[in-house]
Amino acid sequence: MSSTVSQRPALTPRQLTRTDERLSFVYLERCTVHRDANAITAQDAEGTTHIPSATIGTLLLGPGTRVTHQAMSVLGETGAAVCWVGEHGVRYYASGRALSRSSALMEAQARQWANPRTHLDVARKMYRLRFPDEDPAGLTRHKLLGREGRRVKDCYRAQATRTGVPWRGRRYIPGDFTSGDAVNQAITAAAQCMYGIAHAVVTSLGCSPALGFIHSGHELSFVLDIADLYKTEIGIPLAFDVAAQGEEDVGSRTRRALRDRITETSLLNRCVDDIKRLLLPETAPALQPGDDQDVVTLQSDHNRQVAFGVNYDGPQDYGDELW
Repeated sequence: MSSTVSQRPALTPRQLTRTDERLSFVYLERCTVHRDANAITAQDAEGTTHIPSATIGTLLLGPGTRVTHQAMSVLGETGAAVCWVGEHGVRYYASGRALSRSSALMEAQARQWANPRTHLDVARKMYRLRFPDEDPAGLTRHKLLGREGRRVKDCYRAQATRTGVPWRGRRYIPGDFTSGDAVNQAITAAAQCMYGIAHAVVTSLGCSPALGFIHSGHELSFVLDIADLYKTEIGIPLAFDVAAQGEEDVGSRTRRALRDRITETSLLNRCVDDIKRLLLPETAPALQPGDDQDVVTLQSDHNRQVAFGVNYDGPQDYGDELW
């Protein structure tokens, strides 16, 4: 018998991201993903690899993968995000749902997004997180975009000088990973992995991937916003480091190096904290563990929340149970 909403054991977003032993992401392609006890298995022509499901933060499924119902079940139980992606982890297609039961951060995000003043305030906060040496106060959206573009160009040039990798500009043809040189391939691979990680954290917190503050018009606008917070600090420098080591197997080497860097810098926990800092007003009380419980309420007058599952047809604030 399937469990009801209220009977499911609740896991918090922190349980997804706080465990130091978790891998930020695992990329699989051309294999069958199945389950063996509490591990997932990846079977291909070379044999079977066991991966403890509780150690995975995000599972990226590339071309040629088949995944069983039991594998998805154990991944869902442990809070791992699952994303279906294209070759080399490039191009996001779909993902599974996260385990967050609370709408608190989603509602805070919607309030900040819908108000033009707070919408711009959050965009400025994002710029400040990326470039703490600059003060974006008073900058318009267009000026923020101009400043961001200049800083990214400066980052490319600085990393090229640091590593000795020739830089001829950002070149990437969608759907053709090998069209760019080694450093462009590494930048693309790093960016796509960061999008998957950001998507996992955004959804685990119950936020909307679509309600972005800098990006707009796309189902992953907020995911792109969050991933870009770490572009010039982690993604671009790491891509140049990988390209400086050679041109062979750039995509897989970038993924491995990025996974190690994310673990070293505790980026998943930092990402959770940054999202909360961006969306929650400074005067708001901190979210407590109990705030993520699987609780459904009804909205009444004066922003009051009343119990779900009760018939309110009457003069009193309570009534018969609906079911």
